[in-house]
Amino acid sequence: MNRTTQHILHVSLFVILGVMFVALAIVDMLVGPEAIPVGEVVASLWGDVSAEYATIIYKIRMPKVIVAIISGMALSASGLLMQTLFRNPLAGPYVLGINSGASLGVALFTLAMPMVAARTPWLYDIGLTGMAWIGSAAILLMVMVLSRRIRNISVILILGMMLGSAISAVVGILQYMGTEESLKAFVVWTMGSLSNVTTDQLYLFVPVVMVGLVLAMVAVKSLNMLLLGESNARTLGLRVGISRTIIFLSTTLLAGTVTAYCGPIGFVGLAMPHLARMTFRTADHRVLMPAAMLWGAVAMLGCCLLSDVIARYSVMLPVNTITALMGVPIIIFVVLRNRNRQ
Repeated sequence: MNRTTQHILHVSLFVILGVMFVALAIVDMLVGPEAIPVGEVVASLWGDVSAEYATIIYKIRMPKVIVAIISGMALSASGLLMQTLFRNPLAGPYVLGINSGASLGVALFTLAMPMVAARTPWLYDIGLTGMAWIGSAAILLMVMVLSRRIRNISVILILGMMLGSAISAVVGILQYMGTEESLKAFVVWTMGSLSNVTTDQLYLFVPVVMVGLVLAMVAVKSLNMLLLGESNARTLGLRVGISRTIIFLSTTLLAGTVTAYCGPIGFVGLAMPHLARMTFRTADHRVLMPAAMLWGAVAMLGCCLLSDVIARYSVMLPVNTITALMGVPIIIFVVLRNRNRQ
């Protein structure tokens, strides 16, 4: 495939994904327990919605759509960062235990410190997010230190899963010792939800994730050089330590913040970068990073829509179950394809 053909392919795919993105966002605003006319949804973008639908659109559906978009982009970007940094297709925030670290931070805050968590809303938001950052950063730092000493990537992945299992044991102890109220809140949180983030919480959630996404885009050039290996990247003039720090900070902000507010959502960060590679057929992160973000947003909007459709006829499914059903086939396909190439 020559460069011109590849460029046309990339532009076409971005247009198609953009149309899917807009269409799913609008449909997500329409679908719910109460039907809303398309005209009202379009008018809401300019603040000209009728009082009858204003509360439903601005307080319930629009925040959920924004959370789906932001969380999908964040998880996909963090997954691509991890897969490139560790040079392994099965690396990701969920597999490496980063989500588990954030879960431990949230568990310590909600189960071990229930009085602090319930004192004031703003203290709850800052404490929850901060503890998730600390937990995810601690695990990521540990995995990065191990990766410097252990060159076998398979061993690193196994250690990441072992760390996740150890953290789950600690969380289980905290659950056993927690109060009934705090335990119920934590169990509901672990199921994952896009509708628990309020309009007020978006003022912290969105800016923090956007900072992480900007750092991910800043790291694009470094990621391309890291594909050649650290020694070759240093030869080309890359400051590997600074690049690792940027990737480390970006992943912590992205995975930690989304996990804090939406719960431990799995498979999106692992599967969407592979979907971007398969559709765009490139290893250039200048294309892959925005492609993975867009695929992540489309995937989460699709999960949100599917959850709402099922809820109209049955019950509201946790977002974790839907992302697993969506992501597992993609991962199985990637594993089988890589095996056939060996």
